[in-house]
Amino acid sequence: QLQLVESGGGLVQPGGSLRLSCSASGDTLARYHVGWFRQAPGKGREGISCLTSTDDDTYYKESVKGRFTISRDNAKNTVYLQMTSLEPGDTAVYYCAADRSRVSPATLCILGMDYWGKGTLVTVSS
Repeated sequence: QLQLVESGGGLVQPGGSLRLSCSASGDTLARYHVGWFRQAPGKGREGISCLTSTDDDTYYKESVKGRFTISRDNAKNTVYLQMTSLEPGDTAVYYCAADRSRVSPATLCILGMDYWGKGTLVTVSS
């Protein structure tokens, strides 16, 4: 059973950067499409970036395009989310997720995935 653990969240000032990590165990993450989702206070969970298992197709939510970058290191069984130019509206709990279905990353970012971490809190505030 795949298990996911996020890290790297914290408090950052507007305009700052953070890199979130998601470490996998129990299976080889390279077999999975992966993604990052977030849930802001009082709002539903939304998919912000998803990546295919072969790294050949990527989806980004419009509001994070050009600011966030998803990547993976298969040797470390880890997925990353590099976040730059952070805004107060990016404040949320961030979750990584994984799925073995072969639909597009855009579809997975909309519908969600099978395996989830417990989340890491990112707070953007001065």
